[in-house]
Amino acid sequence: QVQLVESGGGLVQAGGSLRLSCAASGRIFRINTMAWYRQLPGKQRELVARITSDDSANYADSVKGRFTISGDNAKNTMYLQMNSLKPEDTAIYYCNADIKPTLIQTSTNYWGQGTQVTVSS
Repeated sequence: QVQLVESGGGLVQAGGSLRLSCAASGRIFRINTMAWYRQLPGKQRELVARITSDDSANYADSVKGRFTISGDNAKNTMYLQMNSLKPEDTAIYYCNADIKPTLIQTSTNYWGQGTQVTVSS
């Protein structure tokens, strides 16, 4: 059906930058929204940033001014540029997408497998 594959996570020092990518593949008629969530150990998954099909974006207060979400509609790929990273940004980052697989099917929510981001102090 549909697969979301994240890449770009890793280890970085505080103040550094990372760029996450999420590529959607499979049966895709339309991508309505794509988003990044993150989950810290023992905590609930939280929204980091979301982008809609018309490139409207919103961010969690904790990342505003530091993170930028963008999309490449031709490649069905979403990016998250993370600058001025802090130790508290350490988490598993998950890609999420609301996708309409075909003209007649309803939209479905999909998740990627997650990518670890670790920021050292």
